[in-house]
Amino acid sequence: MDKLHVKSVERLFDAILTLKTREECFQFFEDVCTVNEILDLAQRFDVACMLTEGKIYTEISKETGASTATISRVNKCLQYGSDGYQLVMKRLKEEQS
Repeated sequence: MDKLHVKSVERLFDAILTLKTREECFQFFEDVCTVNEILDLAQRFDVACMLTEGKIYTEISKETGASTATISRVNKCLQYGSDGYQLVMKRLKEEQS
């Protein structure tokens, strides 16, 4: 997405790429984001994982508290997005193997 390819976003992503541990991630994201922003990101990732597992909207909503609009948005990203969710899920699966 061209809107994202700007210097400030590149600098932010470069900063994220320097993080080496989960604790460093906690430190950085607690400074950069509000608690609700972090929880929203985590919820979206949980939704993506559950959709990939074949769970249905009502089950996902009940488990995560996500609205059907959020679930639909994440599903749209899974179907037509940049494959970012799939990339991360694949790598996490490889690490666990």
